[in-house]
Amino acid sequence: MKLYIVPTPIGNLEDITLRAVHVLKSVDVVLAEDTRTSGTLLKHLGISKPMHSYHIHNEHQTVMRVTERILKGETMALISDAGTPAVSDPGFLLVRECIKQGVTVECLPGPTAFVPALVNSGLPSDRFTFEGFLPHKKGRQTRLQNLVQEERTMIFYESPHRLVKALQQFAEYFGKERQVSVSRELTKIYEENVRGTLEEVIAYFSGKTVKGEIVIVLAGKAEEKKKSEKYED
Repeated sequence: MKLYIVPTPIGNLEDITLRAVHVLKSVDVVLAEDTRTSGTLLKHLGISKPMHSYHIHNEHQTVMRVTERILKGETMALISDAGTPAVSDPGFLLVRECIKQGVTVECLPGPTAFVPALVNSGLPSDRFTFEGFLPHKKGRQTRLQNLVQEERTMIFYESPHRLVKALQQFAEYFGKERQVSVSRELTKIYEENVRGTLEEVIAYFSGKTVKGEIVIVLAGKAEEKKKSEKYED
């Protein structure tokens, strides 16, 4: 009995790992965010397995039922529509409950959107903070205010129709000269990475119809130089 966390490609189907294919072939059941989307992937891989839906609208009802089935001897794989499950994803609830119930959880390494976005941003990647999706309304301003003094590179997920608004809010809180990189459609045919100041990137995307998954990588606050010590003669 085991739960596998299996990352799936964020766009390019060739990014699936050999180990992920092996695990998906070996499990009893595949838990999917959208069985239609995942069904297309499994068909592409030549895999036929029973699939059950597990997403943000049913996770609380499903967690206990799934955990009970694993405890009775089934082995399951949790996948999302794209990327690594449980990263800005309700999969963490299932992982937490399985650990609580003594179920073995094994997470495979694999695709996730924020890593390539961070690396190709050209911004410091030795220290960073992953913020995921900011609250849409309540708590959004508080979260941004709490990040004003953040010196590490910051990573955000955002929907395409809220991209410009988010960038404008960043300019308001962090300054329009702050460096930023916006990545969309990573690993896909129309992949795009736009880098520059917040003012420049806002101008680029303003008036455009933006599509695809969005990752925003924002420079942290520049560290203040220490005042040189004064020595008396």
